[in-house]
Order: sequence, then C-alpha cells, then structure tokens
Amino acid sequence: MHKTVRVPDVERSFRTVFEEMKRDHVPYVLTEDSRPEAVLVPYDEFLKLQRFQEEKVLARFDELWGRLGAQNANHSEEEIAEDIAAARDELSGR
Repeated sequence: MHKTVRVPDVERSFRTVFEEMKRDHVPYVLTEDSRPEAVLVPYDEFLKLQRFQEEKVLARFDELWGRLGAQNANHSEEEIAEDIAAARDELSGR
C-alpha cells in the first residue's frame, strides 16, 4: 500500500517521510495541486522497477526478432543482402 502526500508537507516533514519509506517500505506518491507528480520509493523497489522495464524491453525485442525471422524465413541470405544494398542505394540517391 502507498501513501499520498502533498509536496509542501514533504518539505516540512521530509525526514519523517523518508524514514517511514525506508523502514517500512512504504512508497509515497507526491502531489502538487492534487495531481500525482512523483513517487518516493525504497531503492530496492526502484531497482526492481528498472529490471522489470529492461526485461520488458528485451522480451519485446525477442518477439520482434522472432517475427522478423518468420517473415524472412523464405528468403535467402543473398536476397536479403540485395534488398539491403538496394535500400542503401536508394537512401544515398544512387
């Protein structure tokens, strides 16, 4: 569960908010004019989020790589090389 706190309140009681977040692993949603603007989370949670994002990107890359492989399965290496060369020529204005 998380807590919501206004930015001015965080400014006045940062040490208390920080210690609770660190000790009890309570994320804080920081609001400004009633709008969520940021989140204060324990560092280990931040690292988990980073890893999750990286894994998500890698999974999408693997999916795309698989689709490209399936689409190109019926083409020879020579055909693919010719297509690449033609695309480069077109881009360079030849």
